[in-house]
Amino acid sequence: MTVLHQIDPIALSLGPVRVHWYGLMYLLGFLVTWWLGRRRIRAGRLPGVDANAFADLLFYGMLGVILGGRLGYVLFYALDELARDPLMLVRVWDGGMSFHGGLLGVLAAAWLWSRRHRLHFFDTMDFIAPLVPPGLGFGRIGNYIGGELWGKYTEAGWGVVFPSGLPEPYRSLDPAALQAQFDAGALNAFARHPSQLYQAFLEGLVMFCVLWWFSSRPRPRYAVSGLFALLYGVFRFAVEFVRVPDAQLGYLAFGWLTMGQVLSLPLIALGLFLLWRSHRAPVLQPRPAEASE
Repeated sequence: MTVLHQIDPIALSLGPVRVHWYGLMYLLGFLVTWWLGRRRIRAGRLPGVDANAFADLLFYGMLGVILGGRLGYVLFYALDELARDPLMLVRVWDGGMSFHGGLLGVLAAAWLWSRRHRLHFFDTMDFIAPLVPPGLGFGRIGNYIGGELWGKYTEAGWGVVFPSGLPEPYRSLDPAALQAQFDAGALNAFARHPSQLYQAFLEGLVMFCVLWWFSSRPRPRYAVSGLFALLYGVFRFAVEFVRVPDAQLGYLAFGWLTMGQVLSLPLIALGLFLLWRSHRAPVLQPRPAEASE
């Protein structure tokens, strides 16, 4: 089955103010993270931390995601563009956020918050890890709605036709004319893998289910963080095989290695190391809020 992607990336227009679906997906991700985090706090999954302290952690994390994600995108994928147009660094609404940069931002935020509250950094990270996948999933859905970061041609008579990925003269057609071409079968050869949805499923739904289940009982320190890093690294590395690399970088080596795969390899190694280290680490026992009052 082939689908023509014609979704308006703008969810709401109020005069000069435009609300993009991408921004709404980020907001939805933060709201779900807040709700899930409150549940884990009430269950005592981070002893000594109350709802107010968690709200501070979430605020730190939001700043880390936004600042780290944007800086990471510029440094990893668009350094040449920054030299030509320094103001692009602050134009987040134009798109361009890096998971790996956002992860570094979250790590820095969690480290600062942990120091302030005198907690072990990896106790904090083990608490955070199951809360992250929903945000990743919603973010990838935002990528799909925006028609960006699409995959390679399926070459199998199925997939999604993204107008922004079409060659001329199709790309310049108005929506009605494009629909007519699609209905006539002229665009079937340009059907692509909806790699954004693959990532939403793997990085969002699958990772959440696995990590939420795994963390539902006490685990040794480092274990939950390690499983998060390992799963994300493996899933991202795999999906990159059907995802079009960033145009400004292309393939880095072997005709298939992408920047996303290069950045995922350290995560896979870190995940394996943390899981190995967890075998001799202490187990943090939950202390529900009722028991600590």
